[in-house]
Amino acid sequence: MNKAIPSAGVRQASAPKRGNPGRVARLNDFMRRWSWAVAMTVAIVITVGGLVVLESGRMRIAAEYEVALDAKGATTQLTELAAEIATLAADERAFVLAPEASRAAYAAHFTQAAARIRRIIASLDGYYHRKADDTALASFAQVSGAVDAQIAAGLATLSNPALGADDARALALKTPEGGEILESTLALLRLTEERRAQHALDSSRADQRISTFCVGALCALNIVLFLLLFRNLGIQLDKQDRVQKKLITQQEELDQLVFERTRQLEALAWHLQSVSENEKTELARELHDELGSILTASKMDVAWVNGKLKHAEPAMAEKLTRALANLDQGIALKRRIIEDMRPTVLANFGLVTALSTLADEAAQRNGWTVELKLPESDVKLGDEIEIALFRVAQESLTNAAKYARASGIEIALTLDAERVSLHIADDGVGIRAQDLKRTHTHGLLGMRQRVSARGGRIEIEPRVPHGTSIRATLPRERTDAKHAASLDTGIPLA
Repeated sequence: MNKAIPSAGVRQASAPKRGNPGRVARLNDFMRRWSWAVAMTVAIVITVGGLVVLESGRMRIAAEYEVALDAKGATTQLTELAAEIATLAADERAFVLAPEASRAAYAAHFTQAAARIRRIIASLDGYYHRKADDTALASFAQVSGAVDAQIAAGLATLSNPALGADDARALALKTPEGGEILESTLALLRLTEERRAQHALDSSRADQRISTFCVGALCALNIVLFLLLFRNLGIQLDKQDRVQKKLITQQEELDQLVFERTRQLEALAWHLQSVSENEKTELARELHDELGSILTASKMDVAWVNGKLKHAEPAMAEKLTRALANLDQGIALKRRIIEDMRPTVLANFGLVTALSTLADEAAQRNGWTVELKLPESDVKLGDEIEIALFRVAQESLTNAAKYARASGIEIALTLDAERVSLHIADDGVGIRAQDLKRTHTHGLLGMRQRVSARGGRIEIEPRVPHGTSIRATLPRERTDAKHAASLDTGIPLA
């Protein structure tokens, strides 16, 4: 018991170290949803950063190339300066050694060389001031001072026309003061500028290598990021495809279930209508046999009594006469009820005669003109099909009498090897589109159910220019699949 308590405490203490599963799940969900955005953001940041690095490298390389070009230009100018200084000394010696007649040419050439030297010195002075190289600037100042002194001495020599042959020989043999120092200083300056140019070129090459490496690394990193992005996109598309397939499968299963339920409901509706028709037939038979016998016997008895009391009791005979009239009305009502439940003309003479009789009676009651397009001889379609078509015609004529305010009707019955079609049209006010969509219109709903329960279809639509057209199309015989559907539902066929 003493050892169990510390072990439990150890487990409790170590439990918080496992982390929060909910936080991990949220993080994983965030990464699944937004990994593409993170990858795109990183790629954009890396691309922009790489472009900044490349642009700064390009600017450094351009600046280093400019430094190298300036250094090469300064080296060239220093070389030209040394050459012009040598030319200047040569012109001074040639002036002294030349005859007086040709000294003017040498003096002019000396003056031109001095002007070129001043321009080179001015350019180099500006260059060294831009570079702000104090050591090179001090050395160049010494060179500039020595050159100025040499030019001044040369101009002094050119301005002295009394030079003799001895002076000329002395000048020719004379070595300028500081000439070696000037040449060494110029050589040192040239070497410095050459080194400056070489250093700038080396730096630019190094920057180029770094830029090339950065470009390669940037491209490789972007390729990796895009590969990861497309991989994640492929995973998402695959997941969506699996979800879509699952939804399609569920939809197919749902459609199959709806189809099965629809078949069951159609079989049930067909069964209920068959039961209803059978009950109506049975009730009509009971009314005809039982109630008809009672009313007929009562009428005969009342008529016999009325004949006996006609002269003896006139008042009572009048009552009996009224009772006979009421019995006649009851017998007529019984006949109408029986006809509505199970039309005897349909049972005895067939569908063609029944439709013709129904149209004639409706025309007499409503003052219609009737156009019949019926087969010349009766056809046998089966009790279910005949009663369904008769009920559709009966309901259509009832609706036309109640709502259409029609003056004429058309009834057509067409048949082929597989189907039978009943078309009823009137020239009334027509049916509205919203009435076709109403679910509480029992007459239209009953016609649709009666026709669809037998595997048919019904089309109800307005006529042009006015009126209503109703067309019911049914198969002439029920298929085996229809029987199988009825058997599958467990509903017995009537």
